[in-house]
Amino acid sequence: MSEQPLLEQGIRPGRNCPMHYRYSASVFHRSPVLEADILYVIGGLYGNVEALNAVLAMKRLEERRGAGVTLFFNGDFNWFNVNLDDFKIINDTVLEHAAIQGNVEAELGESGHGVGCGCAYPTSTSDEVVEHSNRIMDRLRATAGHFQGLTDRLSVLPMHATVTVGDKRIGIVHGDPVSLAGWAFAVENLTPPAECKASDGDASVRLAGYLREAQVDAFCSTHTCLPVMRVLRIDDDRETVIANNGAAGMPNFQSTRYGLLTRISTRHGTPPRDSLYGVTVGNLRIDAVPIYYDHDAWLRRFTRNWGPQSPAYLSYFRRLTTGPEHVIEQAILGGVKRTFCLSTLLQDAANSGAKR
Repeated sequence: MSEQPLLEQGIRPGRNCPMHYRYSASVFHRSPVLEADILYVIGGLYGNVEALNAVLAMKRLEERRGAGVTLFFNGDFNWFNVNLDDFKIINDTVLEHAAIQGNVEAELGESGHGVGCGCAYPTSTSDEVVEHSNRIMDRLRATAGHFQGLTDRLSVLPMHATVTVGDKRIGIVHGDPVSLAGWAFAVENLTPPAECKASDGDASVRLAGYLREAQVDAFCSTHTCLPVMRVLRIDDDRETVIANNGAAGMPNFQSTRYGLLTRISTRHGTPPRDSLYGVTVGNLRIDAVPIYYDHDAWLRRFTRNWGPQSPAYLSYFRRLTTGPEHVIEQAILGGVKRTFCLSTLLQDAANSGAKR
């Protein structure tokens, strides 16, 4: 579909999404697709092979300690992996585990749906960033064209899922409870207060409505690229959690060099030793856990594929090297507590020292 007819229809690639991206929060009422003791939700891998290897190593380490870990990739595991080998490694590996589509996977077909990257960027995002993302999508789609079997498998992945950890129901989305590319779980839309009552205004009422309709104890998302975790009290008697991990394959905080995943378990509410921040709700423990990938190897891989004038370099290189303008204190809301992971504090200090 050419861009000009889309513009005539009022559809702007990168800003708008097809109607089939939308669904009702009631879809999470269904039977869970899997049960887990410890669940890693990995969103926004963005084609970072080193981050994928680090996640697999984390899983093996926990299993050596006697814990069974289930991996669930909630979309956008593709993005920078335009190299043929990288594309195959990422998708072959991810598809060995549970996964749903992100907007990137949904648009990886031969022609996509004519909506560019499918990101549904808000108006606060510059037109330049939107255009860069559409160009990245075009190049990635050309790579995907060499792997019809893989793209066919990606095209039939679901857009959402319900899983259980212990006796708790977890809704897994890419964007939010009503859209594959929704932004309701962006940090700017998850501000306090922690109780969802009509007097709190439209945002909290909308969040409460989603959680009541979905009948889940927590939602895990990623799409908006910045992490945030918030506890919400619904109807005065039920605590729920929204956990957005930001990105597994990119730094998420200023002056850091690690990705994040969401770890959910029922291990007596004890934070894992590498938790950055988290919360215990009933017998459910939810943590943001760092992914210490080989940063130098990843930058070498990235720059081999994306030169200084490429859209990916222009939009992302600064974030990959110095992190976004986002700090942990902005990510912890409504009862979530920082857990002061010693190894991460030491790495942050080392990164800061290297920049002086």
